[in-house]
Amino acid sequence: MVITPKLTFDRGTLILHPPPHGNVWIDYAVWDDRVEKFRVPAIKYRPLLEALQASKTEVTDDAKDFYPIDLVASLEMEPYIHQTEALAAWKLAAGQGVVVLPTAAGKTYLAQMVMQVASCTTLIVVPTLDLMHQWYAHLLAAFPDAEVGLLGGGSRDKTPILIASYDSAAIYAESIGNKYGLIIFDECHHLPTDFNRVIAEYSIAPYRLGLSATLERTDGKHADLNILVGKEVYHKKAENLLGKVLADYEILTIKVSLSKLEWKKYNQLIQVRNDFLKESKIFLGSIKGWQKFVQMSAQSQTGRRAMLAHRE
Repeated sequence: MVITPKLTFDRGTLILHPPPHGNVWIDYAVWDDRVEKFRVPAIKYRPLLEALQASKTEVTDDAKDFYPIDLVASLEMEPYIHQTEALAAWKLAAGQGVVVLPTAAGKTYLAQMVMQVASCTTLIVVPTLDLMHQWYAHLLAAFPDAEVGLLGGGSRDKTPILIASYDSAAIYAESIGNKYGLIIFDECHHLPTDFNRVIAEYSIAPYRLGLSATLERTDGKHADLNILVGKEVYHKKAENLLGKVLADYEILTIKVSLSKLEWKKYNQLIQVRNDFLKESKIFLGSIKGWQKFVQMSAQSQTGRRAMLAHRE
């Protein structure tokens, strides 16, 4: 009696048993002595199935727990040209990739468009609770008939559309990794850390979208997004959208008078900021310098104090 190989999800990995005939799956699998079966990284779910299907190797897919959903939008607008182009580029990349757009260029609406194309259970991962609630409000308005939930900030919903903080998504990655066919990483430069990257690695999601205005990381790990999410498929700079999508602007210098006490406080705050900039080898005289400051300020208490001092 021939037993059809079965693919199952197990705590952020895949188990392939019994081993299929042929060797197209060999490069994806590692033998696990503990269970005496072959394991495959969850992130390899899609290429593994594509390889098996291409070789006409039969396999029972018991790994996926994601499913199609009907997303009828009540909040629809005429997309900007760059949003249409970004969506087309993502589709051309087979539904995997990173889109880089400046702040206020409509990344959330682009994500809504992607969700309607994928039409399956979706996980959206965001860096802050404020952003989590902003996404929640937008998606409730966009898809009033859909079930939208939260993971983080005291919430632990189990819904077809789930918005999670990076921290919470990483903590529960082993249990939710097979439940979403599309995963959207907002501010995706936060993903390639040792802690956060498991969200992508433990997920079988065949469709992936990364969104960011500042993709580069000082540690160079943004290159890992090619594996975790997909290659950069579309990029527009702020200057390309000025006067069309983004309001044009001019820089004005306004001088103010400070008291002795205010000058003292100002100099103290500037010193806190500048000490951090010097230690981190950051020069603020460029856009990349500012981006580097924003990124590094989120990575330590010293950095956060420097950013708070700068803003005060």
